[in-house]
Amino acid sequence: MDFVSLEHAAALVAQADLLIVAAGAGMGVDSGLPDFRGNQGFWKAYPALAQARMEFTSVASPSTFHADPALAWGFYGHRLNLYRATAPHAGFALLKQWGERMEHGYAVFTSNVDGQFQAAGFDPQRIYECHGSIHHLQCLEPCGSHIWSADDYTPQVDNAACRLLNAPPTCPHCGALARPNILMFGDWGWNEQRSAAQEARLHQLLHQAARPLVVELGAGVAIPSVRHFGQAVVSHHNGRMIRINPREPQVASPRDVGLAAGACEALSAIDALL
Repeated sequence: MDFVSLEHAAALVAQADLLIVAAGAGMGVDSGLPDFRGNQGFWKAYPALAQARMEFTSVASPSTFHADPALAWGFYGHRLNLYRATAPHAGFALLKQWGERMEHGYAVFTSNVDGQFQAAGFDPQRIYECHGSIHHLQCLEPCGSHIWSADDYTPQVDNAACRLLNAPPTCPHCGALARPNILMFGDWGWNEQRSAAQEARLHQLLHQAARPLVVELGAGVAIPSVRHFGQAVVSHHNGRMIRINPREPQVASPRDVGLAAGACEALSAIDALL
């Protein structure tokens, strides 16, 4: 990261009237969360699935909940326990402070299902989780449009075997198996009502802003949901962009800035200049 780029980034933060935090999987790496980039990263985190040669796309699907609920909930139960136990890194607090100083505050767009922004004290009314949240459940069937909190459920997981040891959660309405309210692979049963309401609130905020700034963190091109969103803010809402990505930091316009670094390192370096 060169000083000129950091100064440019600090100037973009200083002029903005709304902070849009756009976060992909790389945002959680500095908190110690695994990044499932390719099978190698995934299998390193889940040795039992490596042994079975099960790919992420295969285990993270509703069909696995139907075929082998103990395996599906072993995987998602492990992740739920992990995310509950993980403290968000210092970069989250810096972003929250920047946004709170701006005229229209902040909003979050994230493809992460880990709930780290809520854990870091961000206003849940200003967070849009485009792939849903592991901290919420829905019926696997689904029997209706109900979404409820996972707070009352504590999975007991044999992490080495990636299998659930206690009873899985069930739908309070029909008694069928419950699943996380997450958009999975090959998923026609995901209940998107909660995410749709979040999206509507975010767009309302965007329409109020004259100078939104997207700070995009750890969002790669493999699953480009976050990149597409950030680009739309730049194109349709007169937005600017700071892209923070150790491997793919390139930006489309010289008015924007790309920083080849991890989230926490880059945010701390910009903050030192504010």
